[in-house]
Amino acid sequence: MDDEKIIEMFFERSEQAIKELDIKYGKLCHKLAYNILGNHFDAEECVNDAYLGAWNAIPPAKPNPLQAYICKIVRNISLNLYYKREAAKRSSAYEIAMSEMEERLPSPNTVEDEIEVRELARIIEDFLETMTAENRVIFMLRYAYSDTYADIAKSGKRGVLEPPARSKRSHLLGLLEPLSQSILNL
Repeated sequence: MDDEKIIEMFFERSEQAIKELDIKYGKLCHKLAYNILGNHFDAEECVNDAYLGAWNAIPPAKPNPLQAYICKIVRNISLNLYYKREAAKRSSAYEIAMSEMEERLPSPNTVEDEIEVRELARIIEDFLETMTAENRVIFMLRYAYSDTYADIAKSGKRGVLEPPARSKRSHLLGLLEPLSQSILNL
């Protein structure tokens, strides 16, 4: 089923929308959550929470593309759980107290922070435009979807990728150097 039909089902408040979303993007969402958390049960919970988040957000949101939208929700929920788990491992009473206080303080983001975020997005977009389509796909799989190099090498069925993706690693890391310099100059 195409994305527009799934979104239309969300707008109609049809529970079938969740089922169709899972059929189309469930495997990708589970893989993304698992790559972040390393635990199938937690990954399943994050994906279910993401589906609930999509249900609550659509409507009024009309995401385009739907895949990026649902993956962003899954990634954010998974990262929040990951950071929560890491925080639970901390034993210092001071660190725990400070993290509790941070949750209740207003956002430290300033206008300057927002400008820097937008500038960073522009730098990354410019950087991606300098890459071949193959390297862009590998870059996104690795850094947006947290795929391992082995998974990327196996995913030749996704289009332009070929098995020597592992050898692309050093090439991609070399390409990241100008990106990191641009970011440092912000």
